[in-house]
Amino acid sequence: MTLFIENELEEAVPEEVRAWMEASVQAVCDYVECPYDYEVGITVTDNAGIRELNLEHRGKDTPTDVLSFPMTAYPEPGDFALLEEDTEAFNPDTGELVLGDMVLSLEKAKEQAEDYGHSLEREVSFLVVHSMLHLFGYDHEEPRQEERMLQAQKEVLARMGVGR
Repeated sequence: MTLFIENELEEAVPEEVRAWMEASVQAVCDYVECPYDYEVGITVTDNAGIRELNLEHRGKDTPTDVLSFPMTAYPEPGDFALLEEDTEAFNPDTGELVLGDMVLSLEKAKEQAEDYGHSLEREVSFLVVHSMLHLFGYDHEEPRQEERMLQAQKEVLARMGVGR
């Protein structure tokens, strides 16, 4: 696994936050039984930084908590059957499956943890799990998709022992 964590904050990303992110990435990869070594990027920003990206990519002029940028298309969430034919899905230098990138507002995560009355660990873990599921093709645009994604999030967080 290659995990790139880029920091756009003025202060360092705390080591425990980095550890929660790494554990969440690994937990989702275990959940979907990813058969490949993989790479994923996480950019940690603030509300101003994610607001710009949310406007640029989604047309929403408001800060959000996490944005996902999948690099691989799946016929069904977590279905790896066609990937071996898709040579562009793999980094030619490392052979790793390129899952994509996410951008997480640590400022928004802190706000939401306080608003929801749970730990920052739970909020960061939830956001990374949510985003990772998007990178594996999960979505929540339709009721059936949303139910499947919510169930996956719940199962991954339970496996991690990260509750509300």
